[in-house]
Amino acid sequence: MRSAITIFGISLVLFVLRDVSTADLRRDETYPPPEMLKELAPVHDSCVKKTSVTEEAIKEFSDGDVHEDEKLKCYMYCVFDETDVLHEDGEVHLEKLLDRLPDSMHDIAVNMGKRCLYPKGDNKCERAFWLHRCWKQADPKHYFLI
Repeated sequence: MRSAITIFGISLVLFVLRDVSTADLRRDETYPPPEMLKELAPVHDSCVKKTSVTEEAIKEFSDGDVHEDEKLKCYMYCVFDETDVLHEDGEVHLEKLLDRLPDSMHDIAVNMGKRCLYPKGDNKCERAFWLHRCWKQADPKHYFLI
């Protein structure tokens, strides 16, 4: 009996923590920066078409839980590719990425990314996913996926 209560208690705590973290997302009229979202809308649309990822998968990763989805992983890489933030070898060029961000996001991005410098994965989509997961875990309040 005690183990069932313990499991229920742990499940309830995890559920509450998930709801609290979702409620703490920064989503208002200035963040994510509307001008950035507008500029990146064609990139989003193009990468959705190229990868066949669902809008639900993007939204869930952005504002909900980290989840494995091969199309989503390649969508993440496509966004890097189409925004021209890659080295010649296809790896993410973090300095180029920072240069593409609005000034209002520089400090957020530096703090979010300081532990996410060496992506791991067997292919470019896996490494793109690793970066996004790392950024989301580092700063779930400010992380968003277009």
